Amino acid sequence: MRIGSKPAPRILLVDDEPSNLRVLRQVLQAARYRLSFARSGQDALKLVEKEPVDLILLDIMMPDMTGLEVCERLKQNPATAHIPVIFVTALKDSIDEAKGFEIGAVDYIVKPIVPAIVLARVKTHLSLIRADELLNTHIDLIQRLGRAAEYKDNETGMHVQRMSRYAKVIASAYGFCEESADDLMMAAPMHDIGKIGIADNILLKPGKLTEEEYEVMKTHAQIGGEILSNPSSYLIKLAHSVAMTHHEKWDGTGYPNGLSGDNIPIEGRIVALVDVFDALTSARPYKKAWSTEEAMNYITEQSGKHFDPTLIPLLQQELPKLLEIQKQFAE
Repeated sequence: MRIGSKPAPRILLVDDEPSNLRVLRQVLQAARYRLSFARSGQDALKLVEKEPVDLILLDIMMPDMTGLEVCERLKQNPATAHIPVIFVTALKDSIDEAKGFEIGAVDYIVKPIVPAIVLARVKTHLSLIRADELLNTHIDLIQRLGRAAEYKDNETGMHVQRMSRYAKVIASAYGFCEESADDLMMAAPMHDIGKIGIADNILLKPGKLTEEEYEVMKTHAQIGGEILSNPSSYLIKLAHSVAMTHHEKWDGTGYPNGLSGDNIPIEGRIVALVDVFDALTSARPYKKAWSTEEAMNYITEQSGKHFDPTLIPLLQQELPKLLEIQKQFAE
């Protein structure tokens, strides 16, 4: 292994027949995977507790504990549930493939094995793991950058934790599918990334901003748009839209582009609402936290002015969920 390179994936081979393990070892060692071996289901379960494993090739027909039982145990344990399991089975074995997929297996390989097929299946599922890792890293970086911007004028950075979750709740109530609501939750922390470009003497000023200072402060939406411009991924594209539109107002008096009504993307309208709700109900150096009732009264007054009027009833309807999030992610 080269210095600084990531270790090769580790594959656990589980089979009660030594000859089967030898054949798999010959095939996979040639591809330079790191290999671990177990000759029973119990041994396999003990081994995965001791060392990280990226993929498991699991014989089904074993004495004492079958591969199906091993897979069920792995999937019931949060520490091992993420490990992909490929069942290895002989053609003569009577198996229920649907049952295998139902309990969490990702694929089947038939004995006697064909080396090219084994290598192709292993490579495919390791590639899927890598893709998941990249997506999770992508999401993590988005959230951390959002918190970095928030730390400039909010010591704990908990605002983005709350408002992004509020956004998911309201999006779901509006009719977003679960995946789209999750996407908005992941992109929303970037709404104020442009604050990174605002001077501290304006951003951190404890008193009211002058008219000139407020004009500078307003540029954070445009700065955020520039930071997130020319996105190559859907999440960054969504974050760009949110950063550019969460200060637009329903009546067209917002900034930076004076958009109004349905010309404001629904994601921006949702983030605008939950951003203000959290700002009102949170303490800041320049103000005390408003009560929930005070915040809701103000927001209701701004229905059709600042906020999309179709969202206000949803905020009221989902208020218990928002208050639970507020409690969970308190400053």
